[in-house]
Amino acid sequence: MTPRDDSESGGSQTLERGLALLVELGRHTGGLTTSQVAAATGFHRSIAHRLLVSLHRTGFAARDDDGRYTVGPAVPGLLGGTGPSLRTVAEPVLHRLARRLDATASLVEAVGTAAVTTVVAEPPTDGPLFWYRKGSRDPLDRGAGGLAALASGPPRAAEPDRVREVREAGYVITHSEVNVGAHGIAAPLPGWPVRAAINVVTADPRLADKAVPHVLAAAAEVGTPGDHLGAE
Repeated sequence: MTPRDDSESGGSQTLERGLALLVELGRHTGGLTTSQVAAATGFHRSIAHRLLVSLHRTGFAARDDDGRYTVGPAVPGLLGGTGPSLRTVAEPVLHRLARRLDATASLVEAVGTAAVTTVVAEPPTDGPLFWYRKGSRDPLDRGAGGLAALASGPPRAAEPDRVREVREAGYVITHSEVNVGAHGIAAPLPGWPVRAAINVVTADPRLADKAVPHVLAAAAEVGTPGDHLGAE
């Protein structure tokens, strides 16, 4: 599928190229390198590279450690599936967790090289708390949310030892890695199309250890897509 180069209807050539590239990724479930994408679409390699970077950054393409691109986790969410989305399942769980711990709870998803906050639940408190807005982006390799999101996926070549340790333990606690004075407690959510984690942020060091079983229980409640088939 190669879009025309004209703009007779006032459309966007970049958008057409991006969609054509995404369709090509969908035809090759084993993945394509940048050079293979360029050859399959007829685009110059530099154009293919720029489009792949944008699709990867937004979650519409995924890239493995060998540099091969496949359709990313944002596509199933866009098209819908046989059960509710991760965000739909996680939201009520996060609100209960925030009330129980009196701390901010959130869903963190790995999008490209960032840990993106996609759902936020604030506790009904008058006291100080760490405020996270939806859409916040943090490094994937620092902070509880990013590390736990990475650990939700299968082992990858050359992944940091910390990620392996989080996967084995089932949770992680960090301090001041993303926000000074913040304690992060997170648990991976394996089995979903996107790498994701439940994350709690607090300024109270006493809450960090106390929160672990509650965060683990919340992750177990979210479960996997198969646990929610027919729930919509």
